[in-house]
Amino acid sequence: MGSSTLICVMIAAATTANAIPKNEVKKQETVFSAQWNDDFVWNFAALPAKGTVPKERVPYSGYIYLDKYGGTRDVMRKYDRAFNRGYPATSWEAADTAAATQRRGLFSSRSQNHWFGHCNGWTAATIRHAEPRQSVRTNGVVFTPADIKGLLAEAYMYNDHVMLAGENTNLNPGTLHAILANWLGRGSHPVAMDADAGEEKWNYPMFSYASGFAQRSAQRVEVRTNVLYAKDTEDREYDKSPRHHDMKSLHYMLQLDEQGDIVGGYYFRDSDRIDFVWVPLQPKQAGEKGNEAGNPYLDVAQVMEIWRQSVSRDVRRKWLIVDLADKDRAVEVADPSRILPRGIRIVPPSQTVRITVTDEPEEEIRMAEVPDMGIAQPTR
Repeated sequence: MGSSTLICVMIAAATTANAIPKNEVKKQETVFSAQWNDDFVWNFAALPAKGTVPKERVPYSGYIYLDKYGGTRDVMRKYDRAFNRGYPATSWEAADTAAATQRRGLFSSRSQNHWFGHCNGWTAATIRHAEPRQSVRTNGVVFTPADIKGLLAEAYMYNDHVMLAGENTNLNPGTLHAILANWLGRGSHPVAMDADAGEEKWNYPMFSYASGFAQRSAQRVEVRTNVLYAKDTEDREYDKSPRHHDMKSLHYMLQLDEQGDIVGGYYFRDSDRIDFVWVPLQPKQAGEKGNEAGNPYLDVAQVMEIWRQSVSRDVRRKWLIVDLADKDRAVEVADPSRILPRGIRIVPPSQTVRITVTDEPEEEIRMAEVPDMGIAQPTR
C-alpha cells in the first residue's frame, strides 16, 4: 500500500461523516423562528461566509467571580446596603459559593473545583447588555460601572437560556456552521459557547467569524472557520472594561444534500473544538420559572433599572437582541430589510445630540479574517 493511500485511509478512519439528527434540525428551526422574523437557513450557498457584530457591540471583558474567591459577595454587600435589611443577598451568595459541590446542570458538574464561578453570568450579561458607563446613586449607595457588571453577572448566574446544540452530545460541525451563519452572520447576534470539551465549563461570547472553503465534490465542502470570542479579565472587574479576545480555528468537512442544504459533517484532526452553544434570555426574578435557583434577595427589576440609568438611551435603543424585556423593545434599526428579533418596536432615530466616543471602546478591535485554504477562494 502506497504512503498516500495509507494517509487517506487513516484520515477516513478518523473523520467519518455524521448526519445531523432530525430532532436537532427541527430544534434549530423552531428556536430561530420563535426569536426572529425569518426562518433558519440550511442552504450552504445562501449562508454568509462571515459575520460580526457592530464595533460598539463587541462584548466587554468582564470578571467571572470565582467561587473560591467569594463570588459576587462584595457587590452583594453593597446591594444589601441599598435595598435590604441586613445582608441576606450577601449571605445567600456566600452559602451558594461555599456549597459548589451541590451545583448541577449546564454550567457546573460533580464536585467543587477551582474553576467554578460566574463565567456564564458574565457571558449572558455582556451579550445582552451594553457596558455600563455611568455610576448610579440609589438609596444613598453609589454603584460604579464595575459594580453594575457584578450585579448583572449575579442576575444571570442561574437564569434561563436556550441551548442551541452540543449538550450531552458531540456538536456536529454542520450544525455549528449553520448556527454561526444564521445567528451571527444574518442576525449580527453574539452566541455563547463552552470552549472546553472536558469536565470544566468555560463560557465565552462569540462575536465574529469568517470562513474559507473549497468544494471537494458536488456534496462535500471543506471549510476553515475562524471564530473570535471575548475573554474575561481574570483579575477583577473594571469600570471601563478592556476588550480581550481569543480565537478558535475550526477545520471541518460539510456534507450537503442534492439541494445544497447542510446535512452533516466531520472535523479534521487539526481543528479546535467547541463543546456546546447557547443563547441567553431576558433575566427573570429568582424563584420564578426560568431562574428557580437564583439569588432570591436580588431584585432583578432593580438591577435592570440601575443598568438602564448607567447607559444612554441612544445606546440601548441600538442594542438588538432576542427576547427583549418590555421596557427595551423600542429600538432604532438602520436597515429594516435585515432580519430582526421578534417583538421589537422600531422607532425613529433620536433627535438628541449623540456622543459616541464614550460609547465605543477606544482600543482597536480586529474581526475574524477568512482563513487561507491554500487555493483560490470562491466569492459570494
